[in-house]
Amino acid sequence: MSEEQKPQSPEAEQLTGFKAFWNKPLKMSDKEIEKLKKKGKEIKQKTVGSEIISWILTIATAVVLALVIRTFLFEIYGVDGRSMTNTLQNHEKLFCTKLDYLTGEPERGDVVICHYPGRGNQAFVKRLVGMPGDTVEMKDRHLYVNGVQIADPVNMGTAPNYSMDKFTLDEDEYFVLGDNRGNSNDSHSIGPIPRSMIIAHVRTVIWPFNSIREVANENNPVAE
Repeated sequence: MSEEQKPQSPEAEQLTGFKAFWNKPLKMSDKEIEKLKKKGKEIKQKTVGSEIISWILTIATAVVLALVIRTFLFEIYGVDGRSMTNTLQNHEKLFCTKLDYLTGEPERGDVVICHYPGRGNQAFVKRLVGMPGDTVEMKDRHLYVNGVQIADPVNMGTAPNYSMDKFTLDEDEYFVLGDNRGNSNDSHSIGPIPRSMIIAHVRTVIWPFNSIREVANENNPVAE
């Protein structure tokens, strides 16, 4: 008399079913087979498991590349608000480079993407007007850097409605202002920011398409 076969537990049945699914062969098209033959590669039977692993590796590679690009090369930012009017308009999309600030230094007059102390990773777009060691002052609704009046941005929105006593930036302090100086939350209210908080250089408006344009550096003393 043959020994009676014991039934599998539910967990064992699930594992058996998963193995069967994972190792299920996938049919290869004639085109795929021909392509492998031309490359002189061995024709191996694809399975559901190998296909899933291939997709996971492809997606992981894409994610890593995207992170590298965003961290070291460039990123697209959107304008949220009107603090840079009329240089930049609300909802425009900006192409911003990062590598030049990783390998070099920002320049006075650049439009930059930056963070503010105590505001986490929230990004702001402003114009860099003061560098370490500069003396910055706002009087008679005009900006003065190192005692020299700086021309208003070409597309400035409203003039500043405040005064600011002269003060000198420390070794790692940078001063940023919105081009809409009468309506901007910037260094005149939150103070200077450190170099580490300047993360990208605004290069081009890329959206909407009918507004594509370069965003220029502006650092022009007023002619005497």
